[in-house]
Amino acid sequence: MPEAAELVLEGRLTTASNATFLARLDGDLVIYKPVAGERPLWDFPGAVLAHREVATYAVSEALGWHVVPRTWLGDGPHGPGMLQEWIEEDGAPPAVDVVLPGEQQPGQRVVLEARDETGRPVLLVHEESAALRRIALLDVLVNNGDRKGGHVLSRGEGRWGIDHGVTFHVEPKLRTVLWGWIDEPLTAAEAGDIARVLADDALLGELRALLPGPEVDAFVARGRALLAAAVFPPPSGDWPAIPWPAL
Repeated sequence: MPEAAELVLEGRLTTASNATFLARLDGDLVIYKPVAGERPLWDFPGAVLAHREVATYAVSEALGWHVVPRTWLGDGPHGPGMLQEWIEEDGAPPAVDVVLPGEQQPGQRVVLEARDETGRPVLLVHEESAALRRIALLDVLVNNGDRKGGHVLSRGEGRWGIDHGVTFHVEPKLRTVLWGWIDEPLTAAEAGDIARVLADDALLGELRALLPGPEVDAFVARGRALLAAAVFPPPSGDWPAIPWPAL
């Protein structure tokens, strides 16, 4: 029986900006985002967001970092779309948080000082775990324009990034809450993983089947620039550095 025939919808996630459903596939929970439910974006004209989600997963896997839940293209009741493994969080402390001054925990990095809706000073912070650092680097490579805190899932020591529809633009679009490593050197292992992926013809072929050619070329150019700089980049200044809302 075709995989799509076994996809059974459980409900719709109404907080998502595009049509997003919780479904079961062979008894397992998955996220289903049909292409027909994608909202057009002014700066991504003609983009198929589902393809960008799959492309980001492919890069994460090729790097060997495994920080994106298993993601693939499939069919469902509302037509072709993206399917992604459901990650059930277990109450682990959030990887990204907003805290009052003085409440910052050891190992948390301050990204932004701001004021909340009552005027109180607050801090936007994130942990400095190895998994979150990999997500931050992945975002640089795929040019993620929407890394909110809520787009990082936590279960035990595991961290996964989700919602990668706004990626791979040819222009700088990086907008993230994970700025805590600015100007820190890449490790030898990180640089080696990135260099290997840039020379991975199988991966680049997979990306070209999902994305326009110029976007794949831009992906390679970003990776080479990252290796040449050998440090986590700062915001470009030409685009908002942090998404809204941040969480």
